[in-house]
Amino acid sequence: MEELLNSTVEPACLQEPPLAMDVIKQLDVFGLCLYIILTLMSCTSLLLYLEQCAYIYKKLPYPKKTTLMWISGAAPVISTMACFGMWIPRAVMFTDMTSNCYFAVVVYKVVVLLVQEFGGTSDFLKRFSGKPFKVSTGPCCCCCLCLPRVPMSRRWFFFLKLGVLQYAILKTVLSILSVVLWTNGNFDLSDLEITGTAIWINPFIGVLTIISLWPVAIIFMNTNSFLRDIKIVPKYALYQLILVLSQLQTSIINILALDGTIACAPPFSSQARGSMLSQQMMIMEMFIITLINQSLYRRTYDELPSEVQDNDDNAEVALKTAHVEHDV
Repeated sequence: MEELLNSTVEPACLQEPPLAMDVIKQLDVFGLCLYIILTLMSCTSLLLYLEQCAYIYKKLPYPKKTTLMWISGAAPVISTMACFGMWIPRAVMFTDMTSNCYFAVVVYKVVVLLVQEFGGTSDFLKRFSGKPFKVSTGPCCCCCLCLPRVPMSRRWFFFLKLGVLQYAILKTVLSILSVVLWTNGNFDLSDLEITGTAIWINPFIGVLTIISLWPVAIIFMNTNSFLRDIKIVPKYALYQLILVLSQLQTSIINILALDGTIACAPPFSSQARGSMLSQQMMIMEMFIITLINQSLYRRTYDELPSEVQDNDDNAEVALKTAHVEHDV
C-alpha cells in the first residue's frame, strides 16, 4: 500500500527546494512580474528605513534613537529576508533565522522604549514605585481578572525585564541551533516523530514567546495612558501585528503545507511552496507596515513631563478654577 502511494506522488514533490536558477527558469511572464514587483517593494522598504534611520540619528538623542532604529527596523528587515528566501528557496532556514533573531531583540527593545519614554529606569521607578500594576493581561492571564495588583518595585521590574530578555537570548540560541542541526540533517519541520528535534524545539520556542509577551503587555497596559501624546498605542499595535504576521501566520502556513492542504507544484514541494507563499505575503505586509512606520517614527516628540511637573500643572489649574469660582 505504501509503495502504491509513493508511486502516485510526483517525484518533484519529494525533492528539496529548487535552486535559485531553477526558480527563475520556470517563471512565466506573470510570475516574473510578480517577483520583480515584490523585490521592488522590499527594496523600497529598506530604502525608506535607511532614510528614516538617518533622520532619527540627527534629530533624536541617545539612547532613544538606537531603540527606535531597532524597533522600526523589524518590518524592513523581515521584508528583506523574505525577498532573499523567495529568490533562493534553499536559504529559507538562514533567512528565517535572521528574521527571528532580529525580532526577538525587538520584543526586548519595546520594553526599553517604554521605560526610556519616562526618562530611563531610575525615573520610571521613581514615578511608579509602590503603585499597583495590573497583571491580568494577555497572553497568559487575560482571563484571570481576580489576580491581585502587584506594587511596582525594583525587584518586580527586574523580573519583568528578565522575562523579556530570556526570549531575546534563548530564541537566538535556539534559532542558530536549529540551523546547525538542519545542515547536519537532524532538523526537519516535517519530522513529527517524538525522536525528532523540531517537535521539541518549536513548542519550547512557543512557550518562551508567550512568557516574554506577558511582561511587555503588563508594562504597556499600565503606562500607555501617560504616553498617548507620543503615539505609543499605534506603535505597540504595529509591533503586535508584526508578531502575528511573522510568527503565527508563518506557523499556520507551514502546518497547512505539512498537512498537504497547500498542493505541490513542481519544482516546489508542498513545504517549499508553502514557504514561498509565506515569503511573498510577508513582503507585501511588511511593505505596508513600513509605510505606516514613516508617520510614527520619522518625527520628533516633546519630552514627557515629570510627575512633579504634572502635579504642579494640576495644582495650578485647580487654583485658577478656585479663583474663577470665587470671582463669580
